[in-house]
Amino acid sequence: MDFRYIAVEGPPGVGKTGLAEWLAQNLEGRTLLEQKDNPFLDKFLAGEPGAAFQTQIFFLLNRYRELAALAQRELFSQTQISDFILAKDKIYAYLGLDDAELMLYEKIYGPLAGEVPAPELVVYLQAPAEVLSRRLRARSEARFPEEEDLRDIVRAYDYFFFHYTVTPLLVVSSAEVDFSEPHADLAALLQEIRLMPRGTRFYVPAKVSAE
Repeated sequence: MDFRYIAVEGPPGVGKTGLAEWLAQNLEGRTLLEQKDNPFLDKFLAGEPGAAFQTQIFFLLNRYRELAALAQRELFSQTQISDFILAKDKIYAYLGLDDAELMLYEKIYGPLAGEVPAPELVVYLQAPAEVLSRRLRARSEARFPEEEDLRDIVRAYDYFFFHYTVTPLLVVSSAEVDFSEPHADLAALLQEIRLMPRGTRFYVPAKVSAE
């Protein structure tokens, strides 16, 4: 199928942004990359009361603005590749907010979700928490979750996409292949995307060694 809007998703360290950039280059498309700056994040990491909700709402509104701007583009004149979907925000909200905060969050999230374009295909990159933790350390990321927190995030992502039926979904195992690396078998993955039918499909790439 000829997809004009593809979203790449997955937990931290899985290679979303690198794959999104590569796909945009090879499909002659444009990228929409998530803006990760958040003025409330330090307070949240320090455990300040109320900071979790402030942090989550800031991320939600940022993601909404980016995707709402995408709706204004001429989607069918050039392929769009993003490294996030709006529902990502909800995954993290249910991990970090209490019941009262979630009730208010849902009142804000619901109307916004109906105003952003849905991707025509989601590529979900999967990898175990220990693999993601190792990759994040190797990249010298300034901030990344502890391995136990990564396990919770991975479980939440897997649960969400196990029940995902909104768009065609390509689930890609990246436990053995880091798609942010130049030697990854990206051409084979691109062929899987081009042949992707409706519904859900699983793809386990062959491991390619760096020369």
